[in-house]
Amino acid sequence: MKALVLSGGSGTRLRPITHTSAKQLVPVANKPVLFYGLEAIAEAGITEVGVVVGDTADEIREAVQDGSRFGLDVTYIRQEAPLGLAHAVLIARDFLGDDDFVMYLGDNFIVGGITGLVQEFRAERPDASILLTQVLDPRAFGVAELDADGRVASLVEKPEHPKSDLALVGVYLFAPTIHDAVRAIRPSERGELEITHAIQWLIDQGRDVCSTTISGYWKDTGNVADMLEVNRSVLETIEPCTAGVVDGSSEIIGRVRIEKGATVSGSRIVGPVVIGAGAVISGSYIGPFTSVSEGCRIEDSEVEYSIVLRDSTLTGVRRVEASLIGRDVQVTPAPRNPSAHRLVLGDHSKVQISS
Repeated sequence: MKALVLSGGSGTRLRPITHTSAKQLVPVANKPVLFYGLEAIAEAGITEVGVVVGDTADEIREAVQDGSRFGLDVTYIRQEAPLGLAHAVLIARDFLGDDDFVMYLGDNFIVGGITGLVQEFRAERPDASILLTQVLDPRAFGVAELDADGRVASLVEKPEHPKSDLALVGVYLFAPTIHDAVRAIRPSERGELEITHAIQWLIDQGRDVCSTTISGYWKDTGNVADMLEVNRSVLETIEPCTAGVVDGSSEIIGRVRIEKGATVSGSRIVGPVVIGAGAVISGSYIGPFTSVSEGCRIEDSEVEYSIVLRDSTLTGVRRVEASLIGRDVQVTPAPRNPSAHRLVLGDHSKVQISS
């Protein structure tokens, strides 16, 4: 079995972060979300991985390289435009050959990995196996309708009036028959070759399509709220460790990981928290569910339930929470007089200001 990991797409819901960074490389607990998927694939015993890349190809290549750090052999497959998940399968035909494969969306996060799912697929050998989970608003997802026997009866991509609350999770397992399906379908109204249409084609042809409804943790990390929630979930599992320097006037409470080269002075850190290598925390409070990346400097500030990307600085700020702060950002207080806010914001930014 091989794996096809989708790492293209523009990440519009994470702008402005994704104007300058691939959405799959935004870190969760100081590790790119894409890496969790690659580790899950390796743990399932799969070694041959095709990574579909788009405009951020160079950044993905630099981060993943040849895949050997994960125990994988990675082949890069260029998708010239985001033309749909089924299109990704279509252009990966030469790499996939006639092997079964798992297709994994690189910005998805699943607790517990995929080893059990891969083993079950190998044992039962259906034409396709999909993962489903109940969601509050299925209109943003591919939605499955099951028949009375629990079999997949139909799939609809982002329906206006969903027939169920079962959304497709971004992990699919396929036999080679999926290649007939992706060649048979036509682009949707969005101009994309939808994987839901390809799976529906298999159903219409009487092929064996099975599903597993998962109750465990899953997130599509396509927006800030979900990124913060995934960060919270991962931080709850970290092993506390102090590899950096913490002075005697600081207080460390709970599950806190301070990486090599980081320094903490005159500060209070309440876990779960991870402080990246080379970060400097001085006279500050770092609250639960916060990830501070490498090279950051936080002075005389309060940060909680947030992700701070590498080389950013917060000085004299009270208080930052539920925030995603990009790379090499500077956050400082506004001058008291005159009473005004001075902003330099990129396209698609979102700002909340206390009046």
